[in-house]
Amino acid sequence: MSAPTVTAPAPPRSRSAKDVARAVFKRQETGLLGVIILLGFVVSLLNSNFLRTDNLYNVLQTVVVVGVIAVGQTFVLIAKEIDLSVGSVLALSAVTAGSVYGSGANPWIAMLAGIAVGGVCGLLVGTVVVIGRVSSFIVTLGMLSIARGLTQLVTGGLPQSMPSELSFIGQGRVFGGVPVSVIIFIVLVLLGQLLLTRTVFGLRVTAIGDNDAAARTGGIPVGRTRILTFVLIGLLAGLAGIIFSTQVGVAEAQAGTGYELDVIAAAVIGGASLSGGRGSIIGAFLGACLLGVLRNAFILLALSPFLQQLSIGLVIVLAALFDQGRQGNLRHLSPAALRQRFLSGR
Repeated sequence: MSAPTVTAPAPPRSRSAKDVARAVFKRQETGLLGVIILLGFVVSLLNSNFLRTDNLYNVLQTVVVVGVIAVGQTFVLIAKEIDLSVGSVLALSAVTAGSVYGSGANPWIAMLAGIAVGGVCGLLVGTVVVIGRVSSFIVTLGMLSIARGLTQLVTGGLPQSMPSELSFIGQGRVFGGVPVSVIIFIVLVLLGQLLLTRTVFGLRVTAIGDNDAAARTGGIPVGRTRILTFVLIGLLAGLAGIIFSTQVGVAEAQAGTGYELDVIAAAVIGGASLSGGRGSIIGAFLGACLLGVLRNAFILLALSPFLQQLSIGLVIVLAALFDQGRQGNLRHLSPAALRQRFLSGR
């Protein structure tokens, strides 16, 4: 009797350069980068000042505050939640730092106190969302008003002075003119991307957003992980408050008003799905940059600010539609589906 023939497993197929290139071009970040480059090229043709080094640094510096919070918002959206309170938490963190410094505390202690307040706000929101089983939309909408009201109580409506020792955070420049705040932003983006894609926490956040029931069955602490995402965005909102207040020199009660919309826009444009389970920190960075380039273009070209708001709104809607199309939720709008519905009379 002959011995059975054993077939060796086929060696794993190595990815060719063509496969790698195709995968790269399919990523939303690549398309978003292409849009930014194309938009920048068009604006530079219309106004040569756009490509000046100081203007490009200015664009990056204007998106830092929104971009820093967008890093945290991406984690929250991936976990299938949302945070509308970030603008108010930013202001509360900033005025807390200013008030603590005004009471005679060390500038660095004041800064840490401001950031900690943001983390506490996130902890409170996450706890209510998880334990109270209340929609994060409602809870963060409430926190938006609570934090803004506390800001008014702390300041009495008056601006708070920020420590001069911290002014380098918002106004300092290194390496021949690169703003310190931009370096902080880029470092946070890289750390955020590593946290999302290379750590247990990041993988848990993605699993929860994709299917929280399956994640719970698999032993993932769903509630604790969701709370941590809100703590993370709270801490980043606190840091953004410090950056913003050191940029302008004072902490104001109205700081950050309306920022929540820009933060969500940057995250969604960057590929974060409102349905949860998907998102990219690099994408959020590029989304914030696209908003910054758009605003800078309108200023350089002396266009109406109302048209600016309209264009940003259109970009958000188009990004959301693109996300739905990527998930296959727009098949009913395909020519074949529309023709079938027309023929069937439905």
